[in-house]
Amino acid sequence: MKFLYHGIGLLFLARLSFAITPDGRIHANRPPRPSIPKLPLPPTDTPVASRNGTQLPPYNMVYYFDQLIDHNNPSAGTFQQRYWHTYEFYESGGPIILSTPGEVAADAYYTYLTNSTINGQIAQQLSGSTIVLEHRFFGESNPHSDLSVTSLRVHTIQQAIDDFEYFANNVQLPMPNGNAVAPGKAPWILIGGSYAGALTAYTMVNKPGLFEAGYASSAVVQAMVDYWGYFEPIMQHMPANCSADVQAVIAQVDSVLNSGNTNSINSLKEMFGVSNLSHLDDFAAVLRNNLFDWQSLQPTSGPGGAFYQFCDALEVKNGVSAGASGWGLTHALQAWGSYWTNTYIPSICGGLDAEDCLGTYDSTNPSWTNTAIPNAERSWEWLVCNQFGFFYDGPPAGQPAIVSRLVQPAYDERHCAYMFPGAFNSSTPTPNATGTIAAYGGWNISVDRLMFANGQRDPWLEATVGAAGTLAAKTTGLTPHALSDGFHCSDLLTRSNVDPSIKNVQANATMFMVQWIASWVPSA
Repeated sequence: MKFLYHGIGLLFLARLSFAITPDGRIHANRPPRPSIPKLPLPPTDTPVASRNGTQLPPYNMVYYFDQLIDHNNPSAGTFQQRYWHTYEFYESGGPIILSTPGEVAADAYYTYLTNSTINGQIAQQLSGSTIVLEHRFFGESNPHSDLSVTSLRVHTIQQAIDDFEYFANNVQLPMPNGNAVAPGKAPWILIGGSYAGALTAYTMVNKPGLFEAGYASSAVVQAMVDYWGYFEPIMQHMPANCSADVQAVIAQVDSVLNSGNTNSINSLKEMFGVSNLSHLDDFAAVLRNNLFDWQSLQPTSGPGGAFYQFCDALEVKNGVSAGASGWGLTHALQAWGSYWTNTYIPSICGGLDAEDCLGTYDSTNPSWTNTAIPNAERSWEWLVCNQFGFFYDGPPAGQPAIVSRLVQPAYDERHCAYMFPGAFNSSTPTPNATGTIAAYGGWNISVDRLMFANGQRDPWLEATVGAAGTLAAKTTGLTPHALSDGFHCSDLLTRSNVDPSIKNVQANATMFMVQWIASWVPSA
């Protein structure tokens, strides 16, 4: 298949994860976060009205809640946690539907109040009210004035779960009778995708009965340090010719970098435009970046996406596309190197040289040490380094590889020590992924009235309950699991229901929510 090429620079800047230093420089050797998709924001001048015709505040109206800084020590005080809310579809007795976008500033995600998402679809069907709550330590919802190690001690999965509980039990929503809809007085539904999907599942395990129902999309419930499985769905579902040639190039890269032949190594680095990149594992690691663009794809993306433009560069030669086996190593290596040198590096590094932009061994680099707020990458990395892991590594020997085996957990664990000096007793600290699984269940989570939904093209699939294709076998009436043809969190978006399998997942979600909320009874 021939893919179209256009607009590459803007697409990369929109989709890759960057560290921004205090002097405004970009440091581009950073993996993506497991975030929910961002949707276009609804026009702020479009009127919002309730079902009885009452004009409501616009979707972008910001509200503030006095959240506890430390749920283990209420005397530590409170901070202002932002949230967005509408009762566009609400009728008395309807559910309160709570969500968080997770590890991002929430002011770009209030579209999740609307029926452009599964949140709003469920609210419309069940006459519910929707809320988007900003996660602590993201955006402007910061318990402390910086992101130092001392401040981040109260940035844990459990504190985020406790935030949900304290918010639900104490918020007075800006709507009629908004002070009388706490859990027990009204049914609450918790919805989340990706990390926030895991948080949804963890909360229903940890706070039984607080939420009457939950919906977890692409929920990364299985914390793991060595997450080489991230690349498996990509390798399986990317164009076959591109997959074959990427595997061939990576095998050659590993062979050369492991050879000890200085001339061969220098020639390879020069081919990719990174001659002055000092460390071989940095060179091996940055080649992952082209694959990370897969996470941005949705069924509506079309052939102009950054990932497909990368495959175009490898597979379209003189206007002709390669067959399923690709063009082979010689062409693919030259084509990938040319693409990097002439298109990719200029688009992500600007005028910086490769070492400044892509090197990761300078522990004094401001991209590691900047503790100013907000800094979503730093806030997320704290959870990664302490509780999740999720290091994007090369596969074990004997497995097909589209990522170099020079990239192993120690590569990313070193970065944790750079970012959070004094937080760990090792220069390569190991995240406590096993503790997270023990606390909240991981792959074995099973909670009544919690629906899991996943997409088989999602690079995070192996961290979800859909790992290894076992999802359908786990389905019961109170613990439904669904697998669509979608990508990451595709089922959260109503525009993605152009895919019949996603539309079916959404229809089933609404059906289950109707059944579950119908059986809810208020507390005595």
